[in-house]
Amino acid sequence: MNSNIILFFVAIYFVGLLFIAWRTSKNSDNQSFFIGNKKSKWWLVAFGMIGTSLSGVTFISVPGTVGKLTGTDYIYGGFEYYMMVIGFFLGYFIVAFVLLPLYYRMNLTSIYTYLGRRFNVEAHKTGSIFFIISRGIGATARLFLVINVLQIFLLNQIGIPFWLTTIVILLMVVLYTYEGGVKTIVVTDTLQTTFMLLSLVVCIIYVLTQLDLSFGEAYTTLSENSYTHLLNMDGNSATFFLKSLIGGMFITIAMTGLDQEMMQKNISVDNLYNSKKNMLTFASTLLIVNFAFLFLGGLLYLYAMQNGAVYGEGIFGFADESGEITNIMGDDLFPALSLQGFFPMFIAVIFIIGLISALFPSADGALTSLTSSFCVDLLKMNENEKLHEKQKKKIRIWVHIAFTLIFFLLILIFKWINDKSIVYLIMGIAGYTYGPLLGLFAFGIFTKRTISIKFSILSVALIAPAVTYLINEFVSTNTDYKIGVELIVLNGLLTFIGLWFVSKKNNSK
Repeated sequence: MNSNIILFFVAIYFVGLLFIAWRTSKNSDNQSFFIGNKKSKWWLVAFGMIGTSLSGVTFISVPGTVGKLTGTDYIYGGFEYYMMVIGFFLGYFIVAFVLLPLYYRMNLTSIYTYLGRRFNVEAHKTGSIFFIISRGIGATARLFLVINVLQIFLLNQIGIPFWLTTIVILLMVVLYTYEGGVKTIVVTDTLQTTFMLLSLVVCIIYVLTQLDLSFGEAYTTLSENSYTHLLNMDGNSATFFLKSLIGGMFITIAMTGLDQEMMQKNISVDNLYNSKKNMLTFASTLLIVNFAFLFLGGLLYLYAMQNGAVYGEGIFGFADESGEITNIMGDDLFPALSLQGFFPMFIAVIFIIGLISALFPSADGALTSLTSSFCVDLLKMNENEKLHEKQKKKIRIWVHIAFTLIFFLLILIFKWINDKSIVYLIMGIAGYTYGPLLGLFAFGIFTKRTISIKFSILSVALIAPAVTYLINEFVSTNTDYKIGVELIVLNGLLTFIGLWFVSKKNNSK
């Protein structure tokens, strides 16, 4: 595999992004950075959000989940992951018809401003802090996955160290986002989503051709090999279909509806009606795209077996001369086949471009939204009339750079952890970090109670995840029941209950 050729195409792709950033950032100000001056086209946002939502995790991890690992609680196998996708779909309706009307009615720049108006400053800052922690960890986990693939399969061959790869990619993201913000990434995400989906389609067509199968024949073959089973009927399993369905719904509500990054793009649309259209179009498209990634995953396993791969004890891969199997299960499956000589060069280039296209929408949106939340929610920059526009812009740029450095450190930590199935790690982290946001927003929307005890909201938001962790450990150690993605529901419920006990009835009319 010629790494130089692939890196050449990556360089051309990035130059194109810089050109778009330069064109879209003209006459930009803080409002265009934060919410695109509320002039974003709904169909552009909907299409671009596909790339943001999917990211490199979907591109690499989801095809790998189709395999049949044993002895690991959070590996799905078959199409069981699709039950969570259906849960995602249901969650988007709640976001569109409950949360979006609230955000538009209050004309928010940061969605956590709602918590400040509903409760107090402490609630506002608590929501923002939990978002910053949640999105920071989730985004860097996604970044690590893609950077690690590039490192292992390409850059190690030419002697480039991991830390340098990380710095270069983060600099790329900073260069095309620091000026235009949301105004820029709405356009660049559209371009990147296009390349990612084209890469997906081309790879499916190529593998079908190599297997000499039509789409229908391939699906039948996958079914015969038990790759398409959808429902896990074991109630004790972490992947029991009802757990996946309900957990997926609440993950969407939290990770989209209560997430500044995802909502920042939605509230940049000119009006609520178009924003709802954007959300529901995006949700419907995700059903199709996630199915395509799972279908590709099944094809990749068939293709690997046709080329000599075998299942061992909890592993899947190619045996060397000594008979030892190199595991390519999970996150390693797609890149191993694409970049280790099993696919021709043009497929390798398409894979890398698709992977980079999945990387950047996740990274640019995360950096922009974290910068926005820190400036608007914690620094209260928009409310500070003593600062003129140039001073605000200077502060915003330094905050942007600071978060880039934090991303760098977190990616190095993930390299040290080196988890082989990032998609499940991210869902686990989301259960603990987004749960308090879910409980806090639910308490604000569905009750009229007030909270006046100092630090009580922050205390509940910290205690609820700790109790959730202890319950999860107790249940997994002492029973056959395995808590899966419903962890976020448990965490949110404990937060809601805790807030009830520190609140009082609102007697005002």
